[in-house]
Amino acid sequence: MQDSFDITTLIFIVLAVFVIWRLRSVLGQKTGNEQPPFDPLSRRDAPLRPGNAPAEPDHNVVRLPGATEARPTIEVAAAERWKGITEPGTPTAAALDGILRLEPNFNPSEFLEGAKAAYEMIVTAFAQGDRKTLKDLLSREVYEGFERAITERERRGETVETTFVSIDKAELAGAELQGKNAQIVVRFLSKLISATRDASGNVVDGSPETVGDVTDVWTFARSLGSRDPNWQLVATEAGQ
Repeated sequence: MQDSFDITTLIFIVLAVFVIWRLRSVLGQKTGNEQPPFDPLSRRDAPLRPGNAPAEPDHNVVRLPGATEARPTIEVAAAERWKGITEPGTPTAAALDGILRLEPNFNPSEFLEGAKAAYEMIVTAFAQGDRKTLKDLLSREVYEGFERAITERERRGETVETTFVSIDKAELAGAELQGKNAQIVVRFLSKLISATRDASGNVVDGSPETVGDVTDVWTFARSLGSRDPNWQLVATEAGQ
């Protein structure tokens, strides 16, 4: 009886081992690298690199017609950069872009404010015969022309009285860049009271009581990248 029980038990043990071995052969073993069950409602996001950094872009992706990448912010800014100063795509805008590349701190609005201050200083210095102030603000050629006019006026004994009423407008009328040499043209619209008196004090030109509208077109130049931040007046002409 005991022998029969032992034989029966042994047979069941052998059968159990056989069944377990067959199951492992068919289903395999669990290694810890198995893929989770497929969930049709879950997002199939690309895996993240360590530290939750985005995965490298797939350069083999074929983009559908009409799909566009977002343009860099700098391109949008470039289209609006000279708004109110000059039209985009013009030679003036191209010259201003070149100035900005060489001197990133260049600001046309601030330049025009400085040009207005220089305009008033130069007109006033010329009327007063202030050669020292003029020499610092003018190119050599322009200074020589102003100095000759002052000398001739002094020879005749004439004096000039000039009073600024207002500078109504200073607008950028052009720009040019050759290498590092930049030129910017500014059109000034101002109101002045100006009179020239002879040696006896008689008014020989203008009027000490009349406000006149004056339009001047001046060209300022500077070598970009130089230590001297000042622009010099290199040409003048009467505007229309």
